[in-house]
Amino acid sequence: MENFKKDLGFYPEPLLSFGYDQCLEHPKDGLTVFGPIVDERKPGEMRVGVIGTPEGLSKYRDWVERITRYIPPFQAGSPNHTAFPGFEAAFRTRWPTQPVIEIPISAADISRVIRIADRHVAIYETVSLFANPIKERYHEDDLPIDIWYVVIPEEVYLLGRPHSRVPYTERVEVNSRINRRIAQRFMREPSLFAEDMAAAETYKYEINFHHQLKARLLEVQAVIQIVRDTSLDLNLPSAPVRRRVQDPATLAWNLCTASFFKAGGRPWRIANVRKGVCYVGLVFKKFSMLETASNACCGAQMFLDSGDGLVFKGAVGPWYSPLTREFHLPADEAAALVRTVVKSYRDIHRHPPHELFIHGRTRFDDAEWAGFRSGVSDETNLVGVRITRSQDMKLFRPGTRPVLRGTAYRLNRSRALLWTIGYIPRLQTYPGREVPNPLSIEICRGDADLSIVLEDVLRLTKVNFNTCIFADGLPVTLRFADAVGEILTAAPKTDGPPLPFRHYI
Repeated sequence: MENFKKDLGFYPEPLLSFGYDQCLEHPKDGLTVFGPIVDERKPGEMRVGVIGTPEGLSKYRDWVERITRYIPPFQAGSPNHTAFPGFEAAFRTRWPTQPVIEIPISAADISRVIRIADRHVAIYETVSLFANPIKERYHEDDLPIDIWYVVIPEEVYLLGRPHSRVPYTERVEVNSRINRRIAQRFMREPSLFAEDMAAAETYKYEINFHHQLKARLLEVQAVIQIVRDTSLDLNLPSAPVRRRVQDPATLAWNLCTASFFKAGGRPWRIANVRKGVCYVGLVFKKFSMLETASNACCGAQMFLDSGDGLVFKGAVGPWYSPLTREFHLPADEAAALVRTVVKSYRDIHRHPPHELFIHGRTRFDDAEWAGFRSGVSDETNLVGVRITRSQDMKLFRPGTRPVLRGTAYRLNRSRALLWTIGYIPRLQTYPGREVPNPLSIEICRGDADLSIVLEDVLRLTKVNFNTCIFADGLPVTLRFADAVGEILTAAPKTDGPPLPFRHYI
């Protein structure tokens, strides 16, 4: 028992920095009182383009009008519910009701195309209804747009996912030169006819409206926020499609924080961080249309001490082993990827990182680590950290409250369990339903102080700018790894320069 107590520790809740360099625990508290980080990137006004059905455009304008004003908390007096003070009051930025550009799309066209029987064709053509007008604006118009709001009807959400099925009586049949099976054959044995190869291109895209739209807009570097029109509906109870939505204040906090970040602003940053630190999360995703089961795309998410991030796409190759069910890079590809990360860091800071932490879900093998090592100079301390969900141990406290968030248990000098979810005194609740499980955090390569690594991981759970919650269960280096991988592989051509993280979330 004495040894158990000796290895049990607690890390205080990391602080966040807001306007005027003021620090608080909760993003909503900091934004309400002090506002966001004020720097050259903060937009003075939200320059928004909106695309959707005429009904969707109307709902967008009504919703923006609503978020410019105070929205009371869902439950008054509850520490888990915070009033929304209004967009300009929280973010010190104007959000005009009238967008810079509005692009209406026929609801009838969307309804017809999304029901095409061939799901590859259906999703591709539905995405085209939204993507092509946005691309045309970038090629023909020089109006600056910070963020595009893509307001989709509920039927696009319901029928635009990989496993969605259109009722037989609603299916729209279209004549097509080929189908999925023939397209797969053309990928192995190209046709002599250009028309066949052009038709086969449609089948290289993911059957997912959300991922495919983001992937196809990477070429024009458009930042988009996809939102269901029912989320913006101020009169949802009377709407034809009923669904469970967040309360108005919570929805405003989450959508507005994500939109402000995607428009270039920084809502907050981690306080009291070590300078010269860079965190990289590895991203792997298998291609669904490739015959070789081991073929995968590799990428990396780089996050700086400020919370800013870039996404890099690595090479495609046989990185997946069906035997071990793990992804690993050969030495040359690992070296190339980390060199790209270091170059980008140097371009920003004019010197290489002092510390570079690579976060992954598997242990790095010898060849992979040798490649990473060759990609950094002696000025950089390179550390490999394996982070996974663990059920090795459950902790219980007296009474009904679960273990505190920030609790840690050291298993040895290089591995510990860290409870990133648990009871939060500020919220006076545990935002979960089951006994919380910890993260297993292991320094599997390189040398670092385990306590510092645990503190870093806990800090990185508080920079999820895609929402406005107290903290996340996973560090941002891994939180969006799957989502980024999905977008990198949702279209055959997503190559290009490293883009900010906001293009992918």
